[in-house]
Amino acid sequence: MDENRPVTAHDTPTDFSLKPTLIGERVLLRPFSSDDVPAMRAVLDDPEVCKYTASAPGDLTPERLRSWYTTRDDQTDRLDLAVVDRATGRCVGEAVLHEWDAPNRSCRFRTLLGPDGRNRGFGTEACRLMVRHGFEQLGLNRIALGVYAFNPRARRAYEKVGFVSEGTEREVLLHEGEWIDATSMSILAREWATHRGHPPRRPS
Repeated sequence: MDENRPVTAHDTPTDFSLKPTLIGERVLLRPFSSDDVPAMRAVLDDPEVCKYTASAPGDLTPERLRSWYTTRDDQTDRLDLAVVDRATGRCVGEAVLHEWDAPNRSCRFRTLLGPDGRNRGFGTEACRLMVRHGFEQLGLNRIALGVYAFNPRARRAYEKVGFVSEGTEREVLLHEGEWIDATSMSILAREWATHRGHPPRRPS
C-alpha cells in the first residue's frame, strides 16, 4: 500500500504490526526503546498523571515496567508510541491506539504526558498525528476515548482535533471520596476527511 495515499473504505485495513515514526512540528511519535523506560517511570509516577489515569505511583514494578515498554513493538493489535519533544529529544509521554475491533474498524485512543510535556500543545499535536495515522494508514472508521470530568484540558485538546461528545458516563470513578463522571467522545473517518484534525470552532 502506498503510505502517501489515504486508506479508503474499500481497502483492507491492516493490523498494527508496523510501528511508524510520526513527525509533527513540536513532537514526534516513535516506537519505544529500553532507553525510554526511566522517562516513562517518572511520567507514570507524576501525581497529575496518576489522578487522570486512576492509578497510583509504583503500580508497576520496575520489572513489569521494563517488560511492558520493551515489548510494545511485538504487539499486532495495538500501537503504543513514545511522545518525544523534538527540541530536546526527550520522551515526555505516550500515545496509544488500543482495543482494536477489526471487523468494525474501530479502536480507542489514549495519551498521557508528564510535566515536561504539558501546556505546550504537545497533547493536541500527538493526538492529531495518531488519529491521522489511524484513519489514513490503518483504515479505521471510528476512534473513541473517554475523559474524566476533572480533566477539561484533555477534553479541549480532543475537541481541537475533532472528537465530539457522545454522552456522559455517570459516576464512573470514585476519587478522594467524590464520584466523577466521564465523557465518551469519538471521531469518524468521514469527519476527519472534512477537516483533517482542524474542525471549525464552535460558537461559545
